[in-house]
Amino acid sequence: MISIPDRTAHDGTKIPAVGLGTWPMDDAQAEHSVSGALAMGYRLVDTAANYRNEKGTGRGVARSGVPREEIVVTTKLPGRHHGYEQTLASFEESRRRLGLDHVDLYLIHWPLPRVDKYVDSWRAMIELRDAGLVRAIGVSNFTAEHVARLEAETGVLPAVNQIELHPLLPQDELRAFHDDKGIVTESWSPLGRGSSLLDDPGIGKIAETHGVTPGQVVLRWHVQLGAVPIPKSADAGRQMENLDLFGFELSPAEMTAVGDRPRRRLGGDPTTHEEF
Repeated sequence: MISIPDRTAHDGTKIPAVGLGTWPMDDAQAEHSVSGALAMGYRLVDTAANYRNEKGTGRGVARSGVPREEIVVTTKLPGRHHGYEQTLASFEESRRRLGLDHVDLYLIHWPLPRVDKYVDSWRAMIELRDAGLVRAIGVSNFTAEHVARLEAETGVLPAVNQIELHPLLPQDELRAFHDDKGIVTESWSPLGRGSSLLDDPGIGKIAETHGVTPGQVVLRWHVQLGAVPIPKSADAGRQMENLDLFGFELSPAEMTAVGDRPRRRLGGDPTTHEEF
């Protein structure tokens, strides 16, 4: 079994250096994939209310046979439930679907600045953490300005910000902000879903040099940046490949080559995107 190092947030929260994404799996796929992935060494599992697979994810955790205290289960608050009371109620719905007595990491999925209730939701999440129902709280798709407002109005920083991050969008400034604050950066769409990134000849050449796949090169790039990639795969062989990132190291020149390409956002812009 592969041993996975941790990243440590400012509050002492430890996050495994690579995780398993579950979107867009259904419950049956999530149960099978999560159970198998945990058995092979994954310890970070990522779902969300809007993925509609929390039941399957929870069943996969239960089926895996891995001690519960070793697993970091992440889920996310949907936009339609922003607001203090709504967040408390939404969390209970997620916890019931997962079948867990606590959630390890609870994130606000999108900031929805036009709605302007993310600070109210954050206050509820602080309460959930203080009650022991959540081990750590964080955000997803927040800008530095959104995070700074949370700190200014509540005094509490997120442990994690999960953002779109891949070689087409390295997020240098936001990662530097996270590093300064002790916030762990997690990467969604780490392999540049929907792009031709993995067919890039330069990345292919680096992969040949190390005897690995292009996907492993890109995921290793994330690891060496200090980010936590969360690739999704329902295939056991690909899951193992995505986990096997700690037996090789990219040189500084290779790191530069992987990230040296035109910038392109593949998902929504957090300043305007709305997802309920």
